[in-house]
Amino acid sequence: MLHWPEQPVNVIINWLKSHNASWAVADFGCGNAAVAKNVKNEVFSIDLVSDDPSLIACDMAHTPLEPSSIDVAIFCLSLMGINYPSYLEEANRVLKPSGWLVIAEVRSRLDPNNGGADPEKFSKAIVQLGFSLVSKDVKNKMFILFYFRKKEKSKVAKSIDWPQLKPCLYKRR
Repeated sequence: MLHWPEQPVNVIINWLKSHNASWAVADFGCGNAAVAKNVKNEVFSIDLVSDDPSLIACDMAHTPLEPSSIDVAIFCLSLMGINYPSYLEEANRVLKPSGWLVIAEVRSRLDPNNGGADPEKFSKAIVQLGFSLVSKDVKNKMFILFYFRKKEKSKVAKSIDWPQLKPCLYKRR
């Protein structure tokens, strides 16, 4: 990832900077908390394990955030667990109506020609969760960015057909 021409977290940071600084943001799977360090927004940095007291160490499927308390939920290369749908369900729970769900995912995980999930099926599953797809950015050769908005009155489908995301393969250097 260090050798990528553009880092997806930087694209998301720039997107946030061009929007409302008063938005509350949840950065799911925050890693080194780059979002919190680079924007003026209040950011809840969430990761499974952390020795940094400013991060919320918890399972991303069960955060301590209040329902409908967040304006933007971010998943930047962090939908790694096989239970990733439960992470998105948690984001849906904490997002306010009309809140943003921003997802950056490695392109190979969403490439049906190479065993990855179909990005249309992935988007459709999130729409069934109660979101509208606002835009999909496929310009970068390494990752895809999705921008969803939570519907004002969202009804979650009874049964959602979540595609299985292909594991990330890292090259030895």
